Amino acid sequence: MHVAIKCKSCANSVACELLVYSESTFEMYKPTRLWGFSGHVQTILHSIIGRVRCPWPIGERVYIALPDETTLTYDLYQPLTNDYEDDVTIAICPGICNSSESVYIRTFVHFAQCHGYRCAVLNHVGVLSSVKITAPRIFTYGHTDDYHMMLQSLMEKHPNTKIICIGFSLGGNLVTKYLGERGSNKLSSIIGGISICQGYNAIEGTKFLLNWQNFRRFYLYIMTESVKNIIIKHKNILLSEEVKQRCNLNEWDIISAATLPELDEAYTRKVHNFRSVKELYKWSSSLFYLDNIKTPMVFINALDDPIVPEMLLEPIKEHASMFMLIRTHPQTLYVELAHGGHLGFYEGGLLYPNPITWLDLSQGIIMATRKA
Repeated sequence: MHVAIKCKSCANSVACELLVYSESTFEMYKPTRLWGFSGHVQTILHSIIGRVRCPWPIGERVYIALPDETTLTYDLYQPLTNDYEDDVTIAICPGICNSSESVYIRTFVHFAQCHGYRCAVLNHVGVLSSVKITAPRIFTYGHTDDYHMMLQSLMEKHPNTKIICIGFSLGGNLVTKYLGERGSNKLSSIIGGISICQGYNAIEGTKFLLNWQNFRRFYLYIMTESVKNIIIKHKNILLSEEVKQRCNLNEWDIISAATLPELDEAYTRKVHNFRSVKELYKWSSSLFYLDNIKTPMVFINALDDPIVPEMLLEPIKEHASMFMLIRTHPQTLYVELAHGGHLGFYEGGLLYPNPITWLDLSQGIIMATRKA
């Protein structure tokens, strides 16, 4: 049956309304009472703890040798139930420096498996300690080829499957950009996409992260150190003498970089042949690819996300509102919550939250809609 779903804690109830096929009503988001209304606590708990009572799903690691000699991996998890006739695979792109081993990814994979979905999780190049780098590069904010190669491999293994693309944070940017790049030429198996907690515009987003307001500079420091650690961990390949000479890299500038823009100036833009960091960020930002998306998309953000300030959400609101008014963007939905932090969305309880978050539940409903 048709059910109108409206999250009563959303700041914009009109933008948050959607129609889905569901056998039950969708309960409103109820943050954990003592600390769930703080975006900082939600975000920090997510980064440190991840999820409560997190399972460890068993999957198969798939290795792909790319033309540039990169070793790409993704983890494939089969459904634990056969409740649906349709064969649906969720293609997951994690956040910055995350992989199939990240706690929030494991929790979502297990939840999806239990509801009859196959899951494929991209492991960003360089993140897994158990997988050696075989080419002088790691993941970036805007290169979508790795994600595309995973999807192609999926279609070879399961030619009759339908694919739902899901991205978290940086992964949300990559999924959105990928679908915008492909436009009408997307893989025929893709039936929809979901983006969670992305910032849409790396140029403007970086300006906010460089400020100490709302402790954003602290979060930027954590992200910078995470990327630097990956580079240093694989420095024998990434910072070999041949690579440093060819790309004009200064190892000290890379190691001493205090922010992502400094690191991208010293390393990323040079390795990938961009004239400036601004050019790299504009090319990487999904905002500039939204109008070419021909796939049903759901975008989810929280107003108290300390990493993605509210000002960065205006373009996606405008994009979704335009679809509502003139129907130029096929089935574009923007969901905005007042609380949830950055990828947190813990709910229930006074102090101890539910093991399944609002985010996991909401994606389950959205994916059920795509199956319908």
